[in-house]
Amino acid sequence: MENTQSYWLASTPETDYPGLASDITVDVAVLGGGLAGLSIAWLLKQEGLRVAVVEANRICQGVSGHTTAKITSQHDLVYAELDQVFGRERARQYADANEAALKLIGETIKTQGIDCDYEEKAAYVFTEQDQYVAQIEKEGRIAAELGLPAQADPEPGLPFPVKAALRFDKQAQFHPRKYALALARTIPGAGCALYEQSPVVGLEEGKIITITTKGGPTIRADVGVLATHFPCHDGGGLYFSRMYAERSYVLGVRAESPLPAGMYISAEQPGRSLRTQGTPEGDLLLVGGEHHRTGTGKEWPHYQKLEDYARDHFKVAHIPYRWSAQDYTSADKIPYIGYLKKGKDNLFVATGFRKWGMTTSAVAAMLIRDLIVWGSNPWQDVYSPQRGMGLKAAGKTAGMNVEVAAELITGKLAKAGPSKSGEAWVESRRGKKIGYYRDPQGEIHRVDLTCTHLGCEVAWNSAEKTWDCPCHGSRFTPDGEIISGPALKPLGRDIDPDIV
Repeated sequence: MENTQSYWLASTPETDYPGLASDITVDVAVLGGGLAGLSIAWLLKQEGLRVAVVEANRICQGVSGHTTAKITSQHDLVYAELDQVFGRERARQYADANEAALKLIGETIKTQGIDCDYEEKAAYVFTEQDQYVAQIEKEGRIAAELGLPAQADPEPGLPFPVKAALRFDKQAQFHPRKYALALARTIPGAGCALYEQSPVVGLEEGKIITITTKGGPTIRADVGVLATHFPCHDGGGLYFSRMYAERSYVLGVRAESPLPAGMYISAEQPGRSLRTQGTPEGDLLLVGGEHHRTGTGKEWPHYQKLEDYARDHFKVAHIPYRWSAQDYTSADKIPYIGYLKKGKDNLFVATGFRKWGMTTSAVAAMLIRDLIVWGSNPWQDVYSPQRGMGLKAAGKTAGMNVEVAAELITGKLAKAGPSKSGEAWVESRRGKKIGYYRDPQGEIHRVDLTCTHLGCEVAWNSAEKTWDCPCHGSRFTPDGEIISGPALKPLGRDIDPDIV
């Protein structure tokens, strides 16, 4: 099977913003250079604040560069559950927030003249199974009562029969990196700056937030915003116990058969997502789905299942792109956006976007801007990181932490593996569990497999050639360098180099 590559990254230029080289002082420090961090910084700059965006790697190469990029308030089957668990008012807040996010993105593209393949399209949730028909009907009824542009559509335009479908009108799609890179270009200047390759290694709370980056330079800010996908500073909020990480997969397919006109997601599991993307070579069909807990599954079989699905439903000519994404989901499925913890009014968080990061990034930007500038926002209650937890969510949290405890124990057991070029294996050496990777040139890379976040054992990801933590989703290169947190330190490499 071919190597993985995201179309969004392959079709846009690399960035080259400077690293943080000396201490700075700003009004707001935004940690994280994905779509959420850039959107927050862009709105705050318009309010006249001095903002610094700090990115550990290069901007928009993480989840923002590996999404399906649907701009929609249709988040599979969510509104009926929100209405039942949280009540009508909070369900309405969620609906209003995502419709406002749609509007903000569309207006930004228009006013800023951003060329990002933006297209208005309908979004559908559909089912091929009788057991989901009633759920889709209930979702449609609640969504319409909340004022969303939702209605049943027995003919959603798919090249295969469905049992039921719900259509949301006036939704959209775009090229996420073209949009994000255009936002990034607006940030430097007027006291604002954007820094790449500046990993944060420490954050000190106080009246002034002090952020330390790798190598020593610090940022002093009146306000800090954690938009790092998973918070790089927990601050006693116990976010590691309230969210779980999942990986999902996307194929970029060239098909000879007619392609559907809308954006689609299935109600049943395993989920299937469909949308098209225009390219110079013709339309690309994006086929997504196959989610699983990070670090707990074999990656290539998930790509194969998506390929089988694509070939069963379309006349596939070629599959030039394959990529995966990692998403965090809270126990009650609602993102955490707002104050990091109770009583701390100058430290904010945006996390747990649950695969709906395009509109949620814009929601986070508006909500956090309002809290910083005016002290309130009409959607703050439903997204509050301090909100109460229902019985179902509490049970989910307990289950997540049992799984983490199991990984802490079973992960310590050594597992022998292959030693071919391009593959990894594991050995126990002098009381440590050591991971080995033999690269295509034959060089061996060795790391201590204990995750530097909370001590779970990382697992090899054969598709992306990374070490992934099954507990909280930290990811590392074969040499142990951090790809994504919550870990702030690389895997250990002080290991006896002898090989048995």
